Amino acid sequence: MKPRSAIKTDLFADEHHRKKLDSLGDPLADIESHIDFVALAAEVDEVAPRPASAQGGRPPYPTETMVRILVLKRLYNLSDEQMEYQLLDRMSYKRFCGLVNATHVPDRTTVWMFENRIGEAGAKALFDGVSAQLLKQGFIARGGQIIDATLVPAPKQHNSRGEKALIEQGAMPADWKPAKRRQKDINATWTKKHGKSHFGYKLSINVDKKYKIIRRIETDYADRGYPSEAREAWLKEKGFRNQIQRKGKRNKPLSECQQRRNQRIAKTRVRVEHVFAAIEQMGGKLLRTIGQARANFAMMMMAACYNLKRLVYFRKAGIEAF
Repeated sequence: MKPRSAIKTDLFADEHHRKKLDSLGDPLADIESHIDFVALAAEVDEVAPRPASAQGGRPPYPTETMVRILVLKRLYNLSDEQMEYQLLDRMSYKRFCGLVNATHVPDRTTVWMFENRIGEAGAKALFDGVSAQLLKQGFIARGGQIIDATLVPAPKQHNSRGEKALIEQGAMPADWKPAKRRQKDINATWTKKHGKSHFGYKLSINVDKKYKIIRRIETDYADRGYPSEAREAWLKEKGFRNQIQRKGKRNKPLSECQQRRNQRIAKTRVRVEHVFAAIEQMGGKLLRTIGQARANFAMMMMAACYNLKRLVYFRKAGIEAF
């Protein structure tokens, strides 16, 4: 007698699986419900128009499809190769990108070429597009602005002392061939934090206290949150109130008043640490790319996807702006 098995076959099994995903709660379905990807694609097409395909050539994938792929890639910290595999393997990814019945899906080269085509301007358009949807829902900046920075690790470089000296002078070794130059990051720098050396970039963000939404992103702020005359002058020029914590010096400890001020500021400053923690949950800040331009692209996409998740959270939780 043939043993019984719980495995049953059905020509409509995929449909059953999709319904099961919906009943369990597909997070991508939530994003689909609350984010206008048509509007985001239009923003990208405005700054980076789709190229005209040659007569008889293979037409490009729709911008909306590629934008959705970039969002998935950043949300789950996937490489181009991993993105291609997941699009073939995961039903939820295919459904989110509108590729369920597609014969072909964008491969790793297609994803890479799209990123390079839209560049920093395209990533900025996505960030601004998500920001516009937040503002449309009434989530304007409230409660004050918090500025902080974090280190973003990049692939470490192994250069000789002579090569390092040339790079610090803004030059490049003459014996580096084009292929080697493409693998050398001459923009990232070494810095020390808590006694450890780190190689990469500084991601500086401006977050509002009320909603913890990233309002601006820069890569050139100082990474230390301690006072200096130059930094205080910069804050005054930009219209910010100085809320940087004070630091005691040798033989000159902080007064009780300064300590109370630091404690009061810490309660506000911790809000921005929540943002960095959320970014870590998205896969962290490690860059796989080489050079400032691609680092800027990755950081901008990181900020755009964080804000996108915040908007979905607000809408799903029924939080109204006020």
